[in-house]
Amino acid sequence: MSKENPKLPYLERVCYGFGDLASCLFWMTITFYLLFFYTDVFGMSAAAAGIMIGVSRLLDALFDVVIGMIADRTSTRWGKFRPYIMWGAVPLAISAVLAFTTPAFGGTAKIVYAYVTFVVFMFLYSAVNIPYTSLLGVISGDPIERTSASSFKFVGAYLGGFIVSATALPFAAHFGHGNAPKGWQATLAIYGVAAIILFFITFMMTKERIQPIAKEKTPIKDDLRDITHNVPWMVLFAATILFILFVCIRLSVTAHYFKYYIGEQEVSIFGTTHKYGFEVLASAFNTIGQSMSLIGVLIVPWFAKWCGRKRALIILLAAALFSTGIFYVFKPNDLVPIFIFQAIGSLAGGPISALLWVLYADTADYSEWKTGRRATGLVFSASIMSNKIGWTVGTVIAGLILATTGFAPNVAQNIDVRNGLKSMMSVIPLVAGMITLVILVLFYKLDEPLMEKVKAELDARRKAQEDAQGKEVLA
Repeated sequence: MSKENPKLPYLERVCYGFGDLASCLFWMTITFYLLFFYTDVFGMSAAAAGIMIGVSRLLDALFDVVIGMIADRTSTRWGKFRPYIMWGAVPLAISAVLAFTTPAFGGTAKIVYAYVTFVVFMFLYSAVNIPYTSLLGVISGDPIERTSASSFKFVGAYLGGFIVSATALPFAAHFGHGNAPKGWQATLAIYGVAAIILFFITFMMTKERIQPIAKEKTPIKDDLRDITHNVPWMVLFAATILFILFVCIRLSVTAHYFKYYIGEQEVSIFGTTHKYGFEVLASAFNTIGQSMSLIGVLIVPWFAKWCGRKRALIILLAAALFSTGIFYVFKPNDLVPIFIFQAIGSLAGGPISALLWVLYADTADYSEWKTGRRATGLVFSASIMSNKIGWTVGTVIAGLILATTGFAPNVAQNIDVRNGLKSMMSVIPLVAGMITLVILVLFYKLDEPLMEKVKAELDARRKAQEDAQGKEVLA
């Protein structure tokens, strides 16, 4: 293998995955519990919380593109992307604690506090996570090695999700001693310290190997034109928004679903009956989901190699859709099928994000092949923007549905709220997922034979450039 396409050391792949483990200590806390935190702990109405989260994430989505273009134009002795992981780790951890702090004051000042701290938190998250994710596009030029690195990335992601799903609610209860705001603040402080350590390991133990063939500075307008003319990227951008809608709507209300729809349940284990509250049930549900997603990510390199990346993506998405839609028929006491289909859906759905990021790396190669210019940071930052748009719209939808059905925190809910929660766990995300499937089947055209041709030609161009530079040095 060439120096751009090495077989990545196992340790480097593991340490690259640590970056998403760190990121997901924050991101999965937001995903699982942000709406719940703002309604049931911070004290905002569901509508106000949904709108606040939506506005903040839209601002952050715009910032994603900015940080991606800045990273593309960064040049340090550590590379383009790795320095941001080091520079941003500590500020990000501090901002996370502040975002999950409930101030003593109320009224408008409290709402302003929520907006400011959450926007700062999201901006700093982007300033670290976009360069970290872009690192996948330059860690190796070999698609197989990228798929392996992406798998480790998502192993880290689902480990982070596993930790959060298993510990966030118990930590908040334990460290709060009956004071929920204090418990959430302490929980994020613990996650923050762990994330700082993991980010520094990622920075120190990874390398950037792929350099653009074109050496001249590319005008920003050219980068933007390239990406808007990159049809495969545009297809993935649209598909990602809809896929994140599929994921986000469910995850945003999982805690509400168990607290207000499932409720306290008696469960018989080995002949002994125990009574469990929503904290235990929701934590177990999310933990099973993250565990099965992790298994799926470990399997996906083999599965993608066997049937191709696009085909693997379509098969897994179809299985995840079925396992989601069936939730509509479940009653509160149907815990066994609820947990079984959570496991099946997570096993199929977990690897989808990993495959999408590999396909995004393919679109960066495709754009360079077509234009002679490479903008890895922009490709990934604009792609992350699609994630943010999906999370924004999904959270707003969840908040508004709760509000319009009459949700009020910490009281028994009416039948409209309960039916709304059931729909948000099943048929509503199912629609978004089905449209995602149609888009990928009909419009995404970068298959394995084409990408093998792209890789071979890019490798030849880089070798020709190295040979020419070597001759200049000798002359």
